[in-house]
Amino acid sequence: MDVSKISDIFFDLDHTLWDFDKNSNLTFIKIFQLNKLNISVENFLNAYHPINNNYWSLYRENKISKEKLRFYRLSDTFNKLSIKVDDKMINKLSIDYIDHLSSFNHMIPGTIDLLEYLSNRYQMHIITNGFKEVQKKKLEKSKIIKYFNTITISEEVGYKKPNPIIFNHALKKAATTSSSSLMIGDSYQADVLGAINVGLKAILFNYHNITPEKDIISVNCLSELKSYI
Repeated sequence: MDVSKISDIFFDLDHTLWDFDKNSNLTFIKIFQLNKLNISVENFLNAYHPINNNYWSLYRENKISKEKLRFYRLSDTFNKLSIKVDDKMINKLSIDYIDHLSSFNHMIPGTIDLLEYLSNRYQMHIITNGFKEVQKKKLEKSKIIKYFNTITISEEVGYKKPNPIIFNHALKKAATTSSSSLMIGDSYQADVLGAINVGLKAILFNYHNITPEKDIISVNCLSELKSYI
């Protein structure tokens, strides 16, 4: 990859820099304890993750609202496990989850080292699909917000990756062009193809261990990125 003309790097946040799975799991342990729910967290999480992923896919496609995502990903999980939890408690757990999620801030290994390495070489930015109040807290409490010139959050823009509108919005906000920009993220569809479709270069951080097309650059750990940028 020729990066001689690259001046700006756009990063995804969850599963790319911020260790969403680890932090989310710790949050469920915390809120189950707070609400005195005697439920196996391990069993819950095994059922929850595929259900949550499915709801996020629907949310990205604008097929469900934020409120329905937050409620039904929990409700469906409890139903799958045949655990009776009333709607009032599900609503409380939904709120507690959002409130406490950013209290855990484990990063993907190599995050700080990579950001330090790149900070004097490029202008850096965030493009993330997520809820504005949550994503901003993650960046602030993990203390990585200082590395980024701009932050673009889908809920504020009204469009989610891979929609071209959010990428073009981020480029305009960063005062740069697609030909001068590189996108790094874990989602093949949302981050990589979304970026390529508007003219950015892209590298897949292969968190999910997929097999991308041959012409897509893929790395399995953040330190590998130093071979390209």
